[in-house]
Amino acid sequence: MRKGKKRARTGFGIFLGAMLLFAIFFYIDFTTIQVSGTSMYPTFRSGQRLLVSKAYFLFGAVKDHDIVVVKDPGGPGNIIKRVYKMGGESVDPENWPDGVPMDIAHPYLVPDGTLYLLGDNKPVSEDSRKFGPVPMDKLVGKVIVYR
Repeated sequence: MRKGKKRARTGFGIFLGAMLLFAIFFYIDFTTIQVSGTSMYPTFRSGQRLLVSKAYFLFGAVKDHDIVVVKDPGGPGNIIKRVYKMGGESVDPENWPDGVPMDIAHPYLVPDGTLYLLGDNKPVSEDSRKFGPVPMDKLVGKVIVYR
C-alpha cells in the first residue's frame, strides 16, 4: 500500500489564499458609485467616483452627517445624500417633509429604523423633504473614499 504525498504549505500558497479571501471580502462589502447630478454640490461633482462600504465594523455605524448611498425611493438606481437625522431624532421645521403640517409644539420625529437624508445643495436636491425618511433596509452603504 502506497501513501499519498503530503503537500507542504508554502508561504506563497498562504499568501494566495489570503489574497483570495481579501478579494471576496472586498467584492461583497465594497462597491463604487459614480456621482450623477448636482444635489451634493459642492461636496461632490457629477462624474466623481465614490467607494461605498457595508463593512460598518471597519468604518463605524452610520450616524448624523455621514454621506450614504441608498436605493432611490422614487425609482430605479441609487441616490447619494447626507444623513441629517436618524430614527428617534427631531427635524428642524425648515427641513420637515412636504405635506407635514408645521406645529412647533409637536416636532417632527424621524421614525425608528429610518434615516432622514438631505442633499448638500438644498435648492436643487430631492431628498427626505420630498420623499420622507428612508428605511435602513434601503441603505447601500456609507461613503468612505471619494476623489
